[in-house]
Amino acid sequence: MAEENRPAFAAERRERILELVRANGTMSLRDIAVKVRASEVTVRRDVRALEAEGLVDRRRGGAALPGRIGHEQSYAGKSEQCAAEKAAIAASAARLVRPGDAVTIGPGSTAEAFARELASHTDLTVVTNSLRVADALLNAAGVEVVMTGGTLHGPIRALVGGAAEQFLDGLRVNRAFLTGNGVSADRGLSTPNPAVASVDRALAACAEEVIVLADHTKIGADTMVPTVAPEMIAHLVTDNRADPEVLMTLEETGALVHVAVVMDARGQ
Repeated sequence: MAEENRPAFAAERRERILELVRANGTMSLRDIAVKVRASEVTVRRDVRALEAEGLVDRRRGGAALPGRIGHEQSYAGKSEQCAAEKAAIAASAARLVRPGDAVTIGPGSTAEAFARELASHTDLTVVTNSLRVADALLNAAGVEVVMTGGTLHGPIRALVGGAAEQFLDGLRVNRAFLTGNGVSADRGLSTPNPAVASVDRALAACAEEVIVLADHTKIGADTMVPTVAPEMIAHLVTDNRADPEVLMTLEETGALVHVAVVMDARGQ
């Protein structure tokens, strides 16, 4: 009887995995395993089976919907995902900012959370192309906010295009804080949109060091357009649900990895 039940259970589990990936776009094997109450070994086997059917794409340490490499999710969709993780990452990253710093901050929901953490800082200059970042710092008396020009890219509420890139050309700041849709040891930070990628590169180019903010769903993932090469990432700030093996590969490229502990993981 147990043997007869096993195929049905596997089919149900794989259907649940597919539902999770469809709902989240990308997921790590660890997260899937927790959700379906199975081992990562079992989940990896299930993901291979789903990939063979063309239902998902395997990523290092996770799974994504087919064609996800070029998909740009809406800002509302991203801001609802991993809110606790993004808050923890933002708090950890804020400790890397020093009085008197000039920094660039790119667009993204994690970048917005990071900007909120900077609102209490003093003697700080922030250069950004993100409307959400600027709005988060609107009432920060000790922070001077400088916005690039450019054309509004609605999905992520950011200014892109030649005007934004020209504005950044020749600037010099201490640190660039960037997000993206994937970060891997092979290609570094990446994003699905070429226009966004061009400005991200300009934000990075004017900084003495680049700091990447990425929750666990982005670790090991890869999207269409690379923005920051692996060897150019000085710091990576992520959360404690990221795959440790993938983090080790990123450390081998020279990045100093900071792992923020999510409040729920502390049992609070």
